[in-house]
Amino acid sequence: MSSFSIGDTDFLRDGRPHRVIAGAIHYFRVHPDQWADRIRKARLMGLNTIETYVAWNAHEPRRGEWDSTGWNDLGRFLDLVSAEGMDAIVRPGPYICAEWDNGGLPVWLTGDGRELRSSEPAYLADVSEYLRRVYEIVVPRQIDRGGPVVLVQIENEYGAYGSDKDYLRELIRVTRDAGVTVPLTTVDQPTDQMLDDGSLPELHKTGSFGSRSTERLATLRRHQPTGPLMCSEFWDGWFDWWGGVHHTTDTAAAASDLDDLLAAGASVNIYMFHGGTNFGLTNGANDKGRYLPITTSYDYDAPLDEAGNPTEKFFAFRDVIAKYAPVPEEVPASRSEAPAFRVDLTPAGSWTDAVATGDTADRPRTFDELEHLSALVRYDVALPSGAGGLLLIDEVRDLAWVSVDGTPVGTISRTRHDRALAIPAGAVLSILVEDQGRVNYDHRLGEEKGIVGTVTLDGAALSGWHSTPLDVAEIARTASFGTAEAGPAAWTARFNLDEQSDLFLDTENWSKGYAFVNGFFLGRYWRNGPTRTLYVPAPATRAGANELVVLELEQVLTPEAAFVPALALGVTEE
Repeated sequence: MSSFSIGDTDFLRDGRPHRVIAGAIHYFRVHPDQWADRIRKARLMGLNTIETYVAWNAHEPRRGEWDSTGWNDLGRFLDLVSAEGMDAIVRPGPYICAEWDNGGLPVWLTGDGRELRSSEPAYLADVSEYLRRVYEIVVPRQIDRGGPVVLVQIENEYGAYGSDKDYLRELIRVTRDAGVTVPLTTVDQPTDQMLDDGSLPELHKTGSFGSRSTERLATLRRHQPTGPLMCSEFWDGWFDWWGGVHHTTDTAAAASDLDDLLAAGASVNIYMFHGGTNFGLTNGANDKGRYLPITTSYDYDAPLDEAGNPTEKFFAFRDVIAKYAPVPEEVPASRSEAPAFRVDLTPAGSWTDAVATGDTADRPRTFDELEHLSALVRYDVALPSGAGGLLLIDEVRDLAWVSVDGTPVGTISRTRHDRALAIPAGAVLSILVEDQGRVNYDHRLGEEKGIVGTVTLDGAALSGWHSTPLDVAEIARTASFGTAEAGPAAWTARFNLDEQSDLFLDTENWSKGYAFVNGFFLGRYWRNGPTRTLYVPAPATRAGANELVVLELEQVLTPEAAFVPALALGVTEE
């Protein structure tokens, strides 16, 4: 068996100096049938290691319902890394950030007011059980047991959040007691405070940055005086949020910074090598004074684009890596354009008008109180004496469509800091609220979703609320459509393919909603941009007949589905 350790100046593989040249692929953002393709392309760029986070809320969305199969088969992913002759770095968090819903933490964990990312006993008990489950997968796949895993990370950029050293010590104890023998690392942004707060002397400190490599390595070296320097998140691009632009980084500048890193003798993990997609409802959000939900595409302007195709950055990075390490002669071929065609959409009926469920309550119940993990809850209340007036809501998380007697009145948006709307007289007020993605960074982790607080009409509190959860995936799966003439409408289409193929669904002529191909939940779309296309991975398609379901929340401008030859990720700042 091989060994992997940390020496005075280098990582040591079987006692010999070794440089880690890694790239990030999140298994939970890539169709499992495409894992091997993405891993192989990483090797062809010259990488020797694959890094991945572990998303707790993907494995255990409800307490006690652990899943490590299919999309969550971390063991199979690591086995594919090994089969390609590569090493692996595992970063199990428990918090991962990653622009992923709730930073990877399950809602059942974060919703009861406990102190997160701390040594609070109840929190630690749940985290310990989670880590033990992950390590059941990781431990037998360590390098000293013939597997690919060479490093395991403790927490994630913890210095940006807290400084509870007892918490970090307990994570180490649980990790070692579970049988993890490979070196343990931490990662923090290269500031004195974050590097001090986010680690312990027995952990190997690494940095996260995307530019000014020489300067930041010097800061890291002050805090990690021995052993190898490593940038374990070399940001080669950036993420997008709805209502923004598509973020890109200059290829030459990124390659130059990578060159500086490698010239300094540092190890690196390129974040991301392949970003993938926030399929379904998995996107996170940022809120630093303004709530900004992350787009479905997690292309990240990475060396492999969202669909797994090599970009200009792939070849620029490959050329840099070739100066410092062997690179295979083989290069991946660019795929041909995807099939381009249009099909008519057929109206299927309404889909948010299910009969109100549950008992009435004095106030609206949050998603968390309902234990609801899908995107929508509809709140209905009788208007006193049929009155209209000024509707005022303490807080909407995150976007609400307001109607009276089925007639749309307007929207209330968290992003716009809206709270009020004038409504006409009528019998029933309905407020459809969308959870657009839970904040994945800083101290808003775990905040409740839905209508939070009191709702008043001309200053008087409204009571007698029905709170009806709507599971968008289940509605699409069962075709649970109604007959209401106003409000959100479902649409369907059928199309034929000669063979399975990646597709790019252009949503330009729709407004806001969710799309499914053959039952596979592609994710959210929104005219707010920047992203125009939804990526349809080839394994989700079929040779022969295929079915598209669109759940539109507002209006379809043109009743057709357009499939285009390539990704359309939106305008950039250039």
